[in-house]
Amino acid sequence: MYELLLQLPLFQGVSAETLSTLVEKYRFHFLKCREGDTVVEAGDVCTHVRFVVSGAVRLTTRCRHLDVSLSQTLAAPNVLGPDSLFGVDTTYSFTAVAVDNCGVLQIAKADYVAMLQADKVLLFNILNYLSRGMQVFASFTLGVRDGGAAEALLRWVKPLTSRTSQEVVIRYTQKDLCTLLGVRRKALLESLADLQNAGWVSLDHRQISIHDLRHFASQIEILNANETD
Repeated sequence: MYELLLQLPLFQGVSAETLSTLVEKYRFHFLKCREGDTVVEAGDVCTHVRFVVSGAVRLTTRCRHLDVSLSQTLAAPNVLGPDSLFGVDTTYSFTAVAVDNCGVLQIAKADYVAMLQADKVLLFNILNYLSRGMQVFASFTLGVRDGGAAEALLRWVKPLTSRTSQEVVIRYTQKDLCTLLGVRRKALLESLADLQNAGWVSLDHRQISIHDLRHFASQIEILNANETD
């Protein structure tokens, strides 16, 4: 079990001795979820820090007032929205559903906070996680180059995903996606066609499937840089 825990985000770098002490002192609750089980629901208050320890979950984030949503798969080992533990809004922004059978570890918020106070490695891990999220948001917000539809799409997708996100799919209506990205319909359709022709995305009826998120992001940044030079 210890080897499994040490692979989890937020536990990496913790000594085996410290981890053994934490497991003895605090409750590590392991859940078995069947395919289709809801692990967390959008709007639920985050009362636990949750980890995917086996299998995978499908996360879906929906815009509150627009018909646009983003889905992604997170496979083990992974953590589910720890940014919802703290701050003014402590509700989940996404719904997570089990893909096939999966295992989830949950630790009560009070226990996790006590663990942070007991071990500096755990504390720095969560601080780095939260800081990285804010830095990604700031980088893409302040680094606008051309304001085109492809760049706007990336600027929306990137903060909602992670380096380990797989099978990223956006479902939308053209009107609402244009409203969200702040672009005209013609510009949106032209950019989506260019992205599909380049092999970075696949388009279906009201759906954009991103093949490789990291490659998608890097190629748009390179494209914009070349256009600027």
